[in-house]
Amino acid sequence: MTAASPSDPLLFERAPLCALVGVTGSGKTALGLEIARAAGAEVLSLDSMLVYRGLDVGTAKPTAAERALVPHHLIDLVDARERFDVSRYLVAARAALASIEQRGARALFVGGTALYLRALTHGLFAGPAHDPALRAELERHARDVGPERLHAQLAHVDPQSAARLHANDAKRVVRALEVWRQTGRALSELQREWGSGAGRPRRLVGLRIDPAELDQRLVARAEAMLDAGWIDEALRAQASGVGVSAMQALGYAEVLELARGGLTRAQCVQRVAQRTRQFARRQRTWLRKFPEVLWLDAPRSESERAHAVGHALAHFGWQRA
Repeated sequence: MTAASPSDPLLFERAPLCALVGVTGSGKTALGLEIARAAGAEVLSLDSMLVYRGLDVGTAKPTAAERALVPHHLIDLVDARERFDVSRYLVAARAALASIEQRGARALFVGGTALYLRALTHGLFAGPAHDPALRAELERHARDVGPERLHAQLAHVDPQSAARLHANDAKRVVRALEVWRQTGRALSELQREWGSGAGRPRRLVGLRIDPAELDQRLVARAEAMLDAGWIDEALRAQASGVGVSAMQALGYAEVLELARGGLTRAQCVQRVAQRTRQFARRQRTWLRKFPEVLWLDAPRSESERAHAVGHALAHFGWQRA
């Protein structure tokens, strides 16, 4: 049998795509690791920030110990100074999945970037390629006018994208304006042209979590990240000239302000938790676009965790290894 090329689209369509999804802070990493270990599967990150090398603490990247237990893919793909987007992610995902399938292993996507999940299952819309000169012009404009005015300009030409994107999400606001300038059409309109019908077969499990419990977890997580060296990591990233894409990672701006003395630690923790809660609400909106998700309560005990693993394996159609 001739080995398929990682770029062969047929290879990417063979089996249903299995994924564990949910909002940030819901416990996907830990549960995904247990599911993968039980099934003998390999984990493919479904997170737009884990691709950047050097951004480890603040992105809650799986630790070296966790990655030693189960093979992980689509992590640390690029230098944090590089621009990375969904099209590059798809290329890397195809290559990783090809490698896993050629070894006869199972693949489990784990993460909360619903845009990447949509692209995996339905492909990319026929939008224009990046225009470096136009992008640079828009980024200069964004710095000149500030995030609120830039977001207002997007709302004027593409209200649906503006409603979906936060004003501080400068990267995606700029991209939406870039598409409008290039095509005269709203990004939200073009995105409705993604693959028609059901798209690629998929089996999705999602973790749901009570907002009050999530709030507690996000505060505790921010505290733990600061204890783990987040300030030093943010300062190193800033000194190395981290790019626009990577600096969209949640919390880095607040941690840098803490390092400068502009915030107390308590204020920083609360602001990081608040921004993450807002981001989680947007994640929920995106994930509702996948009505076939089997939603499970985020486990809080060993018995609940074992129960969730069993339900996930059954939904994926996997036996224990």
